Amino acid sequence: MADRLAVDGGTPVRDRLLPYGRQVIDADDEQAVLAALRSDYLTTGPRVEAFEEAFAASVGARHAVAFCNGTAALHGAAHVANFAPGDEGVTTPLTFVATANCVRYVGGTPVLADIRPDTLTIDVAAVAKAVTPRTRAVLPVDYAGAPADLDECLALAQEHGLVVIEDAAHSLGATYRGRAVGTIADLTMFSLHPVKHVTTGEGGMVTTSDDDLAVRLKRFRNHGIDADARTRAARGSWFYDVVETGMNYRLTDVQCALGLSQLKKLPAWLAPTHAVVMSITDRQHDYVLKTADLLKKQGLLVESDLRNEKVGFKIREHTLQRVPYLLVAGDKEVAANLLSVRSRDGKDLGTMSPQTFAERLRRELETHGRDVLEE
Repeated sequence: MADRLAVDGGTPVRDRLLPYGRQVIDADDEQAVLAALRSDYLTTGPRVEAFEEAFAASVGARHAVAFCNGTAALHGAAHVANFAPGDEGVTTPLTFVATANCVRYVGGTPVLADIRPDTLTIDVAAVAKAVTPRTRAVLPVDYAGAPADLDECLALAQEHGLVVIEDAAHSLGATYRGRAVGTIADLTMFSLHPVKHVTTGEGGMVTTSDDDLAVRLKRFRNHGIDADARTRAARGSWFYDVVETGMNYRLTDVQCALGLSQLKKLPAWLAPTHAVVMSITDRQHDYVLKTADLLKKQGLLVESDLRNEKVGFKIREHTLQRVPYLLVAGDKEVAANLLSVRSRDGKDLGTMSPQTFAERLRRELETHGRDVLEE
């Protein structure tokens, strides 16, 4: 390894940029989308149901309900959790803003509970302290592919009559104590954004084992209508009722065609990623290095250095208690800022050894007087 950093004239650790995340699209995906475009249905057609059934089977869930994006899927989950105005949803500050926003969408108030410093997932002991008579749901987030403490969340929820909505945007294909993510919480949301394991361009999915919740999710994503177009056509009547307020959160057949094709490749994509990442850390999704007080003054310097090394990354700076408009209640003593680097298919990670990457990143931080606390 060169002695000098690339920003100082040394040789970069890579010849080309390692992206933080990039979709993998092959000829099978293209043909699947083309077939959908040439079919009778561009939306509300048979590929939506086929994708939902395949997705449910892949995680072992009874139901999977497709949405136009992960945020819409979270909104649907919060809606069917029956929030009343002023009810509270307890979640982690270490997540994207959509996890808290979905509570606000249904008239609730997001409340933050601190994370565990070892797993970076929500601390259930902190959740217990945050529960009040107004609490309606707990929203744990699977961080970096590592599931939250779901059994403990479910036990606490059962004690207080709460709903558990798991944000599993990062953890399609993960298991928790021998059980597949997507089969454990009352409602589990997966993201189908291009940087996730499987993509539909934009998209989301909610899995559940509750028949009634599945019916309500499908109704909510379709304007609150009690029967979709294909159901009405099958029974030979145009008539329908709008039985509740809903949204137009449908995922198209074209997108579902892509999702079906992508889903078939998920096991092959997960295997090399697990092998590479497990060689340096016990996490199953990406490299995460926790740093003490890194980003306020040094973040741009670190970003410049890593870009020169041709390593793409994402800085997890804005924990939710730093988002001014949310004005959320709850713990403020969250864990330190995070720096995350990821490659979905494992190939890019394999071209640079994990040890080389970790050592180089450590040197980047030490150059600016910061210590890596955890790999």
